[in-house]
Amino acid sequence: MNYWLMKSEPDDVSVDDALAAPKHTVPWTGVRNYQARNFMRDQMRVGDGVLFYHSSCPEPGIVGIAKVASTAYPDPTQFEKKSPYYDAASKPEEPRWSLVDVQVVEKTRNFTLPEMREDPELAEMLVLKKGNRLSITPVDPKHWRHIVKKLGAKAAA
Repeated sequence: MNYWLMKSEPDDVSVDDALAAPKHTVPWTGVRNYQARNFMRDQMRVGDGVLFYHSSCPEPGIVGIAKVASTAYPDPTQFEKKSPYYDAASKPEEPRWSLVDVQVVEKTRNFTLPEMREDPELAEMLVLKKGNRLSITPVDPKHWRHIVKKLGAKAAA
């Protein structure tokens, strides 16, 4: 099993939006970075653990525990001309962008970015590295266990 941190802007899709969706599952649309796309396409597997992270908001941080709920498939927003994620160079017969479905299994308190930075056990987490702007990053199993324990998350114990 792999573990991931996946960032979402709560104005796009929040943890509450995911919990309100059928089966608490949402498609992770709009990823337009090749490395993040490759993580979804090449490395994510159904059942992998996900730290659901709110970004670009007043208090960024981990707000839920989720899991990968599908294998990668073409992101339909790349073909929708009115979508902010439209990509004119992407063709249905050769899609450029992929997504996975993500299922929230537990909402947690907000484990904020400043809290994460203050925790010496998380110092090596990719999301905390200077200059990291990826919306999806792998999470080391020791970091996953530490965060889950710190949040008292039941779903991922």
